[in-house]
Amino acid sequence: MGAIDMNQAIHCFISGRVQGVSFRYYTQKQAQQLGLTGWVRNLPDGRVETLACGDAEALASFQRWLHQGPNMAQVTDVSCETVPASHFSQFEITG
Repeated sequence: MGAIDMNQAIHCFISGRVQGVSFRYYTQKQAQQLGLTGWVRNLPDGRVETLACGDAEALASFQRWLHQGPNMAQVTDVSCETVPASHFSQFEITG
C-alpha cells in the first residue's frame, strides 16, 4: 500500500462574520478530522483564507463545511479555486 496521493488542493476565501468566532480553530479541527493538510488565517479585510490539500472526497467535505462554519459564524460567501497542491506536514493556523 503506497502513500496517500496528496495532489489536490483548494484555496478559499470565506466572508461574513468569520473573525472573532473561533472560525480558524474549528477550520483546523475540521481539516484534521478529514486528514487534510494546509493552513488557515484571518485577513485584514475581515475574511478568512485557507489552503487545504488532500484527496478529492475530503476536500469536497471541507468545502461544504466552510459554507456553514462553526455555530457562532455567519458565512455569507465562500470562494474556492483548485490550485496546485503543496506539501504540508499538518494543518496550521498561520495568522
